[in-house]
This record gives sequence, structure tokens and C-alpha cells, in this order.
Amino acid sequence: MSNFELGLLFFALTIVLILSRMPVGIAMFVMGALGYSIMVGWQPLMFTLNNSTYSRLADYNLSVIPLFIFMGQLATKAGINRALFKAASAWFGHWRGGLAMATIGGCAAFGAICGSSLATAATMSQVAMPEMRRYNYSGALTTGTLAAGGTLGILIPPSIILVIYAIYTETSIGFLFLAAFIPGIIATVQYMIVVAIYVRIAPNSGPAIAPLRLRQRLMAMKEIWLVVVVFLLVIGGIYNGWFSPTEGAAIGCFAVGVLAITVGGMRWREFRSCLVDTAETTALIYLILIGTEIFNAFIALTQMAAEITGWIGSLGLPPLAILFLMLLIYLILGCVMDSLAMVLLTLPVFIPILFSLDFGLTKEQVAIWFGILALVSVEVGMITPPFGLNIFVINAMSKTVPLQETYVGVLGFVGADVLRIILLAVFPAISLVGAGLW
Repeated sequence: MSNFELGLLFFALTIVLILSRMPVGIAMFVMGALGYSIMVGWQPLMFTLNNSTYSRLADYNLSVIPLFIFMGQLATKAGINRALFKAASAWFGHWRGGLAMATIGGCAAFGAICGSSLATAATMSQVAMPEMRRYNYSGALTTGTLAAGGTLGILIPPSIILVIYAIYTETSIGFLFLAAFIPGIIATVQYMIVVAIYVRIAPNSGPAIAPLRLRQRLMAMKEIWLVVVVFLLVIGGIYNGWFSPTEGAAIGCFAVGVLAITVGGMRWREFRSCLVDTAETTALIYLILIGTEIFNAFIALTQMAAEITGWIGSLGLPPLAILFLMLLIYLILGCVMDSLAMVLLTLPVFIPILFSLDFGLTKEQVAIWFGILALVSVEVGMITPPFGLNIFVINAMSKTVPLQETYVGVLGFVGADVLRIILLAVFPAISLVGAGLW
């Protein structure tokens, strides 16, 4: 068996192990270590474990991950999710489907200080789902909106997946955050349009609520102005070079922590819970990174990327067609795999291929553009029936809604996502202009 064939076999076996519910980090570590030892022996494997894994986890830039996770935990304890939904519903609630639109807006705003899709979906559902039920919103619209809105948590900066992608590809975290802004705004507007169309087709699915007076709306906005200040401070500071992304995350943690104590009434028990939850989530991510490091070392030995690049070049396909094939793979894998695992598993193969193609862009531009495209594709996978992870999470939290109804509820959002992927792929400037690279 050639090295290339061995690489393909172990790549497929890794996917099988992940689909069989083996933890992602362990699956990648086991298959990577086994393949590496078969090719070069156990002693080189021990040397790699001793050096490359330490150098990867000792990277100062990785400290931004627990900081952003901690900031999201503190934001939840501070009740920021409730304030954001209340403010959005004050302005949109009197429209037909307005509470669903408010949920989309609240998810986008909460994603700006969270960075996790599942956390955004689960957190916002706690405040939005009871309100939509109270006003007789249909189960399909309620659960579909929450599942789709949660995906904005990984698209609106800061995003944990973008941080890891930036470290892996040696791309600027700040540039990736900025590049995600316009696609994030487009996604938010698209989702609101989907809700508007849905309630036109099924008028009883999203009734309007009584409008509030202007003073009441302004009072609702007053409760979230500190959140806006924190977001602008963190992202604006990173963009203007006042501090690094890691320093910005630390400042954001401090600011949100002050809000959690002074506004949310957080006490020691809640603070300790935030620390424990952050430690658990960070440990899971770092375990995946260790497994990825070993797996990537094995893939590099097999020369899979070079072989596949040569094969693709012999097909004579235009670069954009190859790009769409990669995105299609993401959409398929996203139905059955964790988003972070999917990105880390494919990057060793996809990135060399992309850099070998001529898109009329610099290497840095291609890396940032593809990072946003991969992120959006991952986002779609999380709400694509039948295995979208967000669908299961939201449906489990809404025990009275059949899973089939949730599937119906997300279809319009999936269609909007596919349209956005095509738009971002055909027009790279949409992403790059936000980072000042166009």
C-alpha cells in the first residue's frame, strides 16, 4: 500500500470513528499516531508528541480561546441575552413575525460577545422560546428561527472557529474578524427576510404583538448600551491596533464581568460555575487540537495534499469549480460532524490545494476569503436536515414540537445560507473589503 493510499484509508477511518461517536480529539489522535508510527516508527512519534504538541499548545495566541469562552459565560450570567431580546422585540415585535425577527437580532448581538453557535442557540432559546409560545407562534417557526439564529454565534465576531483557523493558517485574527462582519450582517438580514416571507405564506404562524410607545423602546435600548460599548471597545481596539486579540479578549472579559456583577447580580457561586464551564470547554477544544497536531503530521508524511493537488490540476477544472466542490464537501460533512472537527480535519488537505490555484488574489486574501466561506459552510451544516446539530439542541429544548416541524422551519434559512455561500464565493470583495484587503 502506498503512502497516499494509507493516508486515504486512515482519513476515512477517522471519519468513521467520529461518526460512531468517539470523541473527535481521541479519534484524530489515535488514527494519526497509528498511521505515523506505521510510516516512521514509534520513536519518531514520541519525539513529535514531545515537541510539536507542546509548541502548538504553548502558543500565546491560543489563550484567546478560553478568554472568549469565559466572556460568553459571563454574558449569560449577566442576563445580557434577556436584555438583547427585550430590546429587539421592542422594535420588531409589533410586526407579523416580529418576535422571530427579534430573536434573530438578539442572536446576532449575543454572538458578538459569545463566539459559539450552540451556546448562542441554547442561551437565546431560554428567553425567546417562552415569549414566542406565549404569543402562539408555530412550533416550526419558533424552533427553526432559534436553530438558524444560533449559527450567527460563530459568524459574528468573535468566533472560536475563526481564531483556530487563523492560528492554523498563520493568518491575522483581526483581519478574519473584520472580514466576517459584512457576511454576518448579510446573514442577519437574510434570516429576517426569510421570517417575513414565512409569515406571509403562513399568516397564523407568527402573529404581531401590541406595539410599544417610543419611550418604552428607548428604555429597552438603554439597557444594552453598555454591551455595545464593550463590543466596540474589543473589536475596535483590535482593528485600530490598540491591543492584540488576546489582550482585547481579556479586556472584554473584565468589562463583561463588571456588568455581570453590577447589573446581573452575579455572586461567587455563579462566577465559579463560569470558570468550571470555561475550563471544560477549553479542555475539549485543546484535546481536539492535540489530536489534530498528530493527525496533520501523519497527513503531511503521506503527501496526500500534494497528490490530490496534482490530480485536481490534471482535471482541468476552473479554480471556482474546485472551490465549490470543497464547499459542497463541507455542507455534506456538516450534516454529521462537529464544526470544529470538520474544519481541522480538512484544512491539511484543502489549504495547499487552494494556495496552488489562481484566483487572482494574494495568498493572504485567499486564506481570509476561504476562512469566511468555510465558516459559513460550517454554519449551514449545523442546521441542515437530517443531522444538523443545532436542530437537535433546539428540538430537545422544545419537547412539544415534533422534529419534522423543526426540519420544515429551517428549510428557508438553509436556502438563504446556500444563496449567501454562492454570493461570497463569486464576489470575494464582500469579505475582503471589511478587512481592508480589497
